[in-house]
Amino acid sequence: MASTAVQLLGFLLSFLGMVGTLIATILPHWRRTAHVGTNILTAVSYLKGLWMECVWHSTGIYQCQIYRSLLALPRDLQAARALMVISCLLSGIACACAVVGMKCTRCAKGTPAKTTFAVLGGALFLLAGLLCMVAVSWTTNDVVQTFYNPLLPSSMKFEIGQALYLGFISSSLSLIGGTLLCLSCQDEAPYRPYQVPPQGGTATASAPAYHPPTAYKGNRAPSVTSASHSGYRLNDYV
Repeated sequence: MASTAVQLLGFLLSFLGMVGTLIATILPHWRRTAHVGTNILTAVSYLKGLWMECVWHSTGIYQCQIYRSLLALPRDLQAARALMVISCLLSGIACACAVVGMKCTRCAKGTPAKTTFAVLGGALFLLAGLLCMVAVSWTTNDVVQTFYNPLLPSSMKFEIGQALYLGFISSSLSLIGGTLLCLSCQDEAPYRPYQVPPQGGTATASAPAYHPPTAYKGNRAPSVTSASHSGYRLNDYV
């Protein structure tokens, strides 16, 4: 019962991590304009994501434009895009495997494959969370280094966007949920109390009585009584 509750908790956390990873991948709030120097109040805010860059006006209007060229993008952006897409795909496959392998479902019930699917789902969630963590950490490091670079003008500096914070939270949930799924599927060996081996005296007392084989029962020498009854006397031959 406890392992079932741990599986449900791990699946819930992993599912929330998968949803958060998907939202962080789609949102353009990976980089946002930094308010540096005298430019504190701005009427326009710039946002950059993995797939598009957007402009937010003070009137509440969003204008977004999708990146037209893949090869013209920076390498760190291409790597982050690939890592997040792979993380989303692995999370989807892990979710399907975890549903099949959980004890509260009827899929493959009573077969050894059920535990295998649960462990596989947990391992895939761990891998997906790790990939998401690498992508958001890489992007965060690039944003911080660019921000503190004194050679760049203020207009080229960005701050950490909300999607990066969401990516950190989602990857952590996926890692925790995958770990719980893997730990809940450990085979618990049945408890067997230790039995003291019998002592020498006890073994002798409980040993079965020896019975000679049937083939040797008729090969014993005849007694005097049996010989006299058969018409022969032993004194005639002495």
